[in-house]
Amino acid sequence: MRIPDTSPDLLYLSRNDLGSLGGDHSQPYVDVIADGLAAHARGEYVQPLKPYLRWPGADHIADRIIAMPCYLGGKQPIAGLKWVGSRQHNPVHFGLERASAIIVLNDAETNYPVAILEGGLISGMRTAAITAVGTRYLARRGFTNVSCIGCGPIARMQLQTLLEQFPNIKCVHLFDLCPDAAKLLGALLAESYPDVYFITADSAESAVRAADVIVTCTVTSTPYLAFDWLKPGTFISNISIMDVHKEVYERADKVVVDDWDQSNREKKIINQLVLEGRFSREQLHAELGEIVIGGRPGRENEDEIILLNPMGMALDDIVCARYFYHLAHERGIGTRLPLYG
Repeated sequence: MRIPDTSPDLLYLSRNDLGSLGGDHSQPYVDVIADGLAAHARGEYVQPLKPYLRWPGADHIADRIIAMPCYLGGKQPIAGLKWVGSRQHNPVHFGLERASAIIVLNDAETNYPVAILEGGLISGMRTAAITAVGTRYLARRGFTNVSCIGCGPIARMQLQTLLEQFPNIKCVHLFDLCPDAAKLLGALLAESYPDVYFITADSAESAVRAADVIVTCTVTSTPYLAFDWLKPGTFISNISIMDVHKEVYERADKVVVDDWDQSNREKKIINQLVLEGRFSREQLHAELGEIVIGGRPGRENEDEIILLNPMGMALDDIVCARYFYHLAHERGIGTRLPLYG
């Protein structure tokens, strides 16, 4: 086949490029994710269920590659795919972050690829932005105590985002099965937030009991967080999905997800409860986007215990990637790659 004289090209954005566009701070993600959740509630998207690729030797729940496709409509329609891989042993065996990702964007008119973005930063920060948007609508006003279970890179992004977005936070309780990880994260964050107390908890239970807002950032496949640990008014952002016992879903005042179909699969806790006849779509309070657009209420009183269980949507990644793609064009950031040579 003859190669055309004029080769289409695509834009490559590295993690450093994204940082130069503001991608290492929370505000762009919080704004864009709120817009994305609203688009989800209005149905302005196409999002097939994401397949999980595993093969022999993938012994941990986190050992997989996930393909996450989405078309996003609106004023700047675009399609894309996040290809995210994870190996539990990466930090210890290879000195790498547990997860890696790239995001491919395609023009919605020609379906040609137009951009490739490093996806690890976007993936972590957009997940933190979901917690922030959930906290805005579902946490008690004026909360002061946050607890984080698991203290790796995802926890750092979660806490950075919460501290940037909620200056009322006075104390952060940290627990990790490796106490040094909790101490290291606390010391790192204290450099930027000297007025916040960072406390290394001696157990997950003690951290949870102290908190108004709880974020789970582990890779556990075994629930450990019990309902009786939760004080009235607690909000939980259960981003690592498998941490919370089934009774929490049944006894919480409100359970919220990002997308019901994405959440009710892969034998996660919600799916297990549905299969056991203990939970259903009708028992769900809302998808988060419905709350963002005002279709469903958020927190309605100070004593409600509210659980957010965000499975993670391709829409989140694509709406953020779209933002940085257009911003990079405006500012001349990134590397042009010809498709045909």
